[in-house]
Amino acid sequence: MRIVFMGTPDFSVPVLDALVEAGHEIAAVYSQPPRPAGRGKKDRPGPVHARAEALGFEVRTPLSLKIPESQEAFAALNADIAVVVAYGLILPQAILDAPAQGCLNIHASLLPRWRGAAPIHRAIMAGDAQTGVCIMQMEAGLDTGPVLLREALDIGAQETTAQLHDRLSTMGARLIVEALGTLDALAPQVQPVEGVTYAAKIDKAEARIDWGLPAVQVDRLIRGLSPFPGAWFEHEGVRIKVLGSTCVEGAGRAGVVLSDTLHVACGEGAVALTRLQRAGKGAQDVDVFQRGAQIAVGTDLSKG
Repeated sequence: MRIVFMGTPDFSVPVLDALVEAGHEIAAVYSQPPRPAGRGKKDRPGPVHARAEALGFEVRTPLSLKIPESQEAFAALNADIAVVVAYGLILPQAILDAPAQGCLNIHASLLPRWRGAAPIHRAIMAGDAQTGVCIMQMEAGLDTGPVLLREALDIGAQETTAQLHDRLSTMGARLIVEALGTLDALAPQVQPVEGVTYAAKIDKAEARIDWGLPAVQVDRLIRGLSPFPGAWFEHEGVRIKVLGSTCVEGAGRAGVVLSDTLHVACGEGAVALTRLQRAGKGAQDVDVFQRGAQIAVGTDLSKG
């Protein structure tokens, strides 16, 4: 098929590669414009942009698709279909209608649960046992379109957003190739009204750890926000991100360190902090981190 591919972050790269490997023609790639990054804050293309250029595809980075010129340029590609995955711009109706067979979205949840911007983070933070991928026909509403294919997977007890992200990306790449290969035989399933939830964009204000919560919720927050933006606490005025954790037995005043291996008391139970990162430093496993930090038993992390 002649495809317009629309995506921006790392999650989308395996999908582009899978479409190319399956023999589809990529008419053009749409991605978010380069953003300032690195110490020099120079504009840097996103992962899809970089990969598409390496593959020799035309990359378009419009700031908006609402202006007539952008819509005309899109329609002139004469695509059979558009494949959209974590693109980052709302597609107006003129864009949705331009490809002969519309636009398909790869969404990393079991719709209608977790419509919206951060479905992977929210699934872990909510303690969901399962998530998955849906291949959805796009319409004007936010992730409201009928579902063509879906597949579920279990969320691991200690899985982080980074780990789940990679598994779902691989699954999405496989499912979109399957969907395109059997498109005429797929029966769109309208999403049920029951069970709709919204995965709001992660607000950095959510990331400070509240040790007064039950350990199970603290653990979910840590794993759900790993690696970005990273749940954090302060120690001696230094912000420390926690990128890995697990629930353990233990009790004490919320926020107090219970062991040299950074078991920390919560409102109920305790969590073991397994991977940490000081501001401006690399991530470290707890044993390596503690050689330098030496956060003592009895330290109250809730006081910063």
